[in-house]
Amino acid sequence: MKLPLIETLTISLDALRANLMRSLLTMLGIVIGIAAVITMVALGNGAQNAIKDRIARLGTTVLQINPQRVQHGGVHTESTVKLTTKDVDMIRERSPNVVAVNWQQDRNLQVVWKNKNTNVQITGTPPNFLEVRGFKLANGRMFSAADDNARRRVAVLGSELLRQLNVDDGEALIGEQIRIGGRGFTVIGVLAPKGAEAGGDGDQQVLIPFQAGRSGVFGTDRINDIWTLVSSEDSITVAMAEITGALRRAHRLRPEQPDDFSIRNRADILETMGETTRTFTLLLAGVAAVSLLVGGIGIMNIMLVSVTERTREIGVRKALGATSKDILFQFLAEAVILCVLGGALGVAAGMLGAIQLSSSMGWKTAVDAQSIVLAFSFASAIGLVFGVWPARRASALDPIEALRYE
Repeated sequence: MKLPLIETLTISLDALRANLMRSLLTMLGIVIGIAAVITMVALGNGAQNAIKDRIARLGTTVLQINPQRVQHGGVHTESTVKLTTKDVDMIRERSPNVVAVNWQQDRNLQVVWKNKNTNVQITGTPPNFLEVRGFKLANGRMFSAADDNARRRVAVLGSELLRQLNVDDGEALIGEQIRIGGRGFTVIGVLAPKGAEAGGDGDQQVLIPFQAGRSGVFGTDRINDIWTLVSSEDSITVAMAEITGALRRAHRLRPEQPDDFSIRNRADILETMGETTRTFTLLLAGVAAVSLLVGGIGIMNIMLVSVTERTREIGVRKALGATSKDILFQFLAEAVILCVLGGALGVAAGMLGAIQLSSSMGWKTAVDAQSIVLAFSFASAIGLVFGVWPARRASALDPIEALRYE
């Protein structure tokens, strides 16, 4: 007579409770494996989210143009052609998909305020810096085109400067006099924090008008970077081709000559970082999943031992009318229950581990429903795969031989 499902599950749970300590130790491998996988996937998801946030902050339609090192006679030397404002004019003229162009000169110089000083990047740039680079103001204002044309010595500080100058409130620096490379500047604004970028830390810099920087601080017409804002993500490839053609024309390069500049799409750089993070996450999760395999083998081993120990019980049950399918399902149910309970404990431990890493180490973590469902599914699959052999062995026992077993 076939046993009802609930009765079979009840018998399986009673058998597991009868050897509670062994059952808990058997589940331990599954718990550790699931917890490790959940934690590793949470770390990977957190890293992916951080990269997505960074891409959003940078702007996916911003291109960076730098002077390129070219090869002369087998030796890499810096290109003799520098970026200048003439290149900016050429980009504006011949790149219809570029809606705004920003350029900058930069150099690390000492900034002094009262009795405090620090060494940071000084950036000479036109007033459209905020628009093109995606920065925002926290206090004060950005310098205007009139300030730039008049070569006024005004400055906008990066948010990290507040910490370096031991200032809690950026408003306290508005109107203050600072010295940059020995020259006096008036602070008119403070940038809001933005974080590290693909090209450096944008919070550790001081912005000054381009004309004032070129004449009084840098003393050169050379431009370190040109930044362009493209009309849309779909136009990036076309815009890069337009910029390349404009600069090659401005630099009078022949078709066989290599570019003496480079164009970088920062979204592509961060996407490469994202792919690396995904690969690393899969690697860590794969290593963690090995413990699940070990846990599954442990369950199979314990179930085989259980079959041997309960041979007489199996014989009695078969003599009382239990079918081979009843015996098969009972032992298979025991293996699946062990794995599912271990998976539940592992998911809880993995979530706690992710939270602990986030709070104690400051790492970003994100546990999603997909990883939890995958963990439960994997745990159940392990129970089925590694429980089949012991269950079939139990169901194949001859009842007469089982009753004679000592």
